This record gives sequence, C-alpha cells and structure tokens, in this order.
Amino acid sequence: MKVMHIGEYVRGGLATYIKEVIRYQQNLKEIDKIYLMLSETNSDKDFDLPAEQLMFYKYKRNIKNIFSAMRQIAHEINRIQPDIVHIHSTFAGLFVRLPLFLKRKKYKVVYCSHGWAFLMEISSAKRKVFSSIERILAMRTDKIINISLHEQNESLRLGFSQKKLQLINNGINTINRSGTIELDLNLNKINLLFVGRFDRQKGLDILIEFFKTYPSDNVSLYIIGSGILENSNLEIPEGVVNIGWIDNEKLDSYYQLFDAVIIPSRWEGFGLVAVEAMKNKKAIIVSDRGALPYLAKEDNGYVFSLNDLTTLKEILNSITKDDLKVKGKNGYYYYLNNFTSEIMNEQIINVYKKIL
Repeated sequence: MKVMHIGEYVRGGLATYIKEVIRYQQNLKEIDKIYLMLSETNSDKDFDLPAEQLMFYKYKRNIKNIFSAMRQIAHEINRIQPDIVHIHSTFAGLFVRLPLFLKRKKYKVVYCSHGWAFLMEISSAKRKVFSSIERILAMRTDKIINISLHEQNESLRLGFSQKKLQLINNGINTINRSGTIELDLNLNKINLLFVGRFDRQKGLDILIEFFKTYPSDNVSLYIIGSGILENSNLEIPEGVVNIGWIDNEKLDSYYQLFDAVIIPSRWEGFGLVAVEAMKNKKAIIVSDRGALPYLAKEDNGYVFSLNDLTTLKEILNSITKDDLKVKGKNGYYYYLNNFTSEIMNEQIINVYKKIL
C-alpha cells in the first residue's frame, strides 16, 4: 500500500509524532511507499524521507490561503494516487476532506486532530461551530483516531459515530535521547521541571505567577522551552531558572536530573511531556484539565486544580524525594504498558488494514 501523510504546521510534539510513525512504517513490508506533505511555513524540514517523497505547500494560516492549500494538496494526491491518506491536525483535516464533498473519494481517509479544537479554551459558540464542522467532515472520513481516552469520550459525548472512532494513545520511542549537559542543581531541594511552549495553552504564566509568591526554600522550578505564538513573552522572576530551548535529542538527559515534571496546561489533548517524564521514571504533577488527569491515575503523580492553586501549594508542601521516586517508577511501568511508539504504531497499521 501507498500511504500519504498530510499536515499543516508540523513542529514540536506533532513533528515528533509523525517522525515516529514514518520511521516505523518505512520498515514494514505491507507499505510500499510513504509520502509526507506539510506547510512550508512553521514546519520542521528534517524528516527521514527521500526528497521526492517529502513535499511542502505554500501556505500561511489565514482565510485567503485555505483554498490555495486545498488545490496544492489535491494536486499531489491525484499525482501520487495513495491508498491511505492519513491527515494530522485540524486545518489539514479541512484541506483534505472539504473538497471530497464535491468529488468521488478514491482513497481511504484516516484523520487525527491531535487535540480537538472544540475542547480548547474557547467560547461555547465557537465550540458548537467547531464540533459541528468536525461532525460534517467526519462523513468523508473512514476512521478518526483519538489520541487519548479523554478525547475519545468527549467525541462520543458530542455525537460522533462510534464506528468511526478509534482510540490510539500517543506513544514515544523507548530509545534514550541523551547528551552532555551542564546544570548545577541544589540536591537538597525538590527540583521541578516544566517543558513546553511559552503560550497560553501550556499555562506557564499560571506557574510563574504561583512561584512569585511560593517560597523557594524547598522547591525550585526550572523551565525548558521558548515562545512560539505572538505576544507570548513572559517575565521570569528570580528563583525560577529559564534553561531556554533544548534540542530534542538531549531532552532525556534533562528529565533525568529532576525530581518531578510539572504540567499546568489549560487544555491538553494528550500530554506528551507527561509520557516523556514517565519514560524517564519521573513523577508528574499535572493540572486537572483535558487528558492530563488520566495520565496521573496509576499512582504515578499528583493532580491539582487550576482554579484553586492552594491544591498545588498543598502538594508541594507535602511531597518528598522518596515519594517522587516511587511514583516515578510506577509511571515508568505505566508507560511501557501503554504509551510506547511500538504499541501506537501497531494499532495505526491495524486501522489501515481494517479500512482497506
């Protein structure tokens, strides 16, 4: 079979996901050729594919460019004639599936939103519009992959056909991404790590405000990441260490230095950082939003209320290094049994076979 993956802004966690999928599918006898098409703007370029199998369409996120993106993508689909078109993310889902209401579909469509837009922090009116659009586009979709139990439950609640839905948890590679690092931590303190974009979704601003008043005698916060969205600059106070952006290939080495990983997201379709923490035997401290509480249910971490940060204060006042080590080990086994890329990719291939 020929498989064509299509995305929009492919970077960060989404880029990591697609790279894992491509790496796995390249070694399967069932798949003859893999193609990838993504936006030329705001996308990674370093995918392990021959130049003729990696395509970029000219596009920037605004209304006037939507139809241009549709034409460019449709042209390449017609040229390649894939058996499976696997779509990643909301806008790419629109680009591929909307034209299919006007022409005969000659291939099978697999769609993954990688976080439903209607579950983000938006108005109820927008939520209704986005969920209605997704339900309509689902009519031209053979299988919809949900990346977490939370996303699966919410899509069922909103009326999506159960026959079209498939729960496949995100997974990450078991290979250790290590590198030489220089970071001097006070081992007498509990050292927490935040990893993520400095934007509203990831909730770093909430965490920064919390640590402006929380005494740092026993707990230190370190942050890894950078601002991606416009107007996402944050003022980092004293007592919080901004490590900056780190190459993905070195991230495991940083995770391993810390006692726990804290994730204060306002919404989260899955929570890749939580699984990366588990892989490195680190406890997780997560907000009560989206899929995050599901990831901390195996005695591998703590959940705090984003609307009541006294719950976070209580957690930080009570935790010990020994407790965190135990929860880190619990999380590691939870990861091995549920969230490896091998498990994820086997399930994706099973979806391909089923719909063909």
